[in-house]
Amino acid sequence: MDKLEMLLVDDEKDFVDGLARIIEKNFPCQCIKSYSGEQALDIINRDEIKILLTDLRMPGLNGIELIKKVQKINPDITSIILTAYGSIESAVEAVKIGAYDFLTKPVSLEQLRLVLSKVLERVKILEENKRLKQKLIASCFAKELVGETLIMQRLKEKIIAVANTDFTVLIRGESGTGKELVAKKIHQLSRRKHKPLVSVNCPAIPETLLESELFGHKKGAFTGANNSRDGLFKKADGGTILLDEIGDISLEVQAKLLRVLQEKEIRPVGSNTSIKCDVRILATTNQDLETKIAKGLFREDLFYRLNVLEIKVPSLRERREDIPLLVSYFVGITCKELGLLEKEISPEVLAYLSSKEWPGNVRELQNFVRRLVVFSPGNKIELKSVNLVELDDNIYSQENIIPYKTYKKQILDNFTRSYFKKVLQITGGNISEAARISGIERVSLQKIMKRLGIKLDK
Repeated sequence: MDKLEMLLVDDEKDFVDGLARIIEKNFPCQCIKSYSGEQALDIINRDEIKILLTDLRMPGLNGIELIKKVQKINPDITSIILTAYGSIESAVEAVKIGAYDFLTKPVSLEQLRLVLSKVLERVKILEENKRLKQKLIASCFAKELVGETLIMQRLKEKIIAVANTDFTVLIRGESGTGKELVAKKIHQLSRRKHKPLVSVNCPAIPETLLESELFGHKKGAFTGANNSRDGLFKKADGGTILLDEIGDISLEVQAKLLRVLQEKEIRPVGSNTSIKCDVRILATTNQDLETKIAKGLFREDLFYRLNVLEIKVPSLRERREDIPLLVSYFVGITCKELGLLEKEISPEVLAYLSSKEWPGNVRELQNFVRRLVVFSPGNKIELKSVNLVELDDNIYSQENIIPYKTYKKQILDNFTRSYFKKVLQITGGNISEAARISGIERVSLQKIMKRLGIKLDK
């Protein structure tokens, strides 16, 4: 086994140094030393720690509080609590909140061997589970839900988990984040995958017709009902129905939908009898349903029926690191759609797009990339194409055209700001090094930073 990074935390420096020597001599571990809980948190946020061995009583952040915070940051870190002989009750409390085991001071080599042998075996099992989970995710999401950030990995894990159940799922997220794609993936991975997935765009159907569309109607049920007709729930029988933007349906239809969830049956408009219906319901919304409930616009009982399982789809600003990957993916599929050889993307374009705000999330980014491909005549996408697309997006969509010089200055300032932010990020905030890489004088860079309000990250 390769050496595992183990974090030792105690305010007694000599004790930590001595324990680190014993552990590194007898176990396949590389010890990182910390002398306070606060310093330990910084290390955990920065390094790939597998094992945490912390003292119970320390000034400032104590061992129990540290373990609580570590559990939130990375629950896979195996924590061991160190305690004096008279504090066993506190050690037991630590185990209850997430510590794997505890050691009593003074620590004997025999005691250390006993606990660490179990800990190392647990780490080995966790690593194997992680590897298998990543293999499963890779096989399930080959070219869908593009993204490798931690928040996207957790989203994919949740999708796999909820797909194995038959519970109702409420999928929440901003417009353009990919809620419908998540719903489709849940269906594809479920036991109902060979049955229909019927999608209903609730806001697109007039309120007067929505009930009939969902539940069907009998002949003569209303003016124009010349024939009986099955509703979308009937068509989805045995499969899944996706109610897209559920927050937009009327209270009357909400009441009918509640009956379906409670009784597992539907009643067509104009009928006196109900029909059993085996359908899994997935619902999406970009609205704050809790606020709508408070205002009397959404039924609380329906909310809890829908919200048995909940998935939150992250916005693009929550996973900026995925933007270069998404851009490359969208360029590839757009070129394929247009019958073109795949275009190269300049690093400056990727840097700019990664720093840009995307209120419309992935959908807005995809549309922007499609236009970039169209407006890039060569085999490489350069910043001039970005400027052309933004000119088309911004100037001509406004009521009053911006003067040429004003808009040219805006484009140049936006580019300059994005460019130097990226360079300063690469150089760790070193202005002299950033100026050297950029090919300008240090004083010139300082003037640019002051003019454009570029501040160094602390």
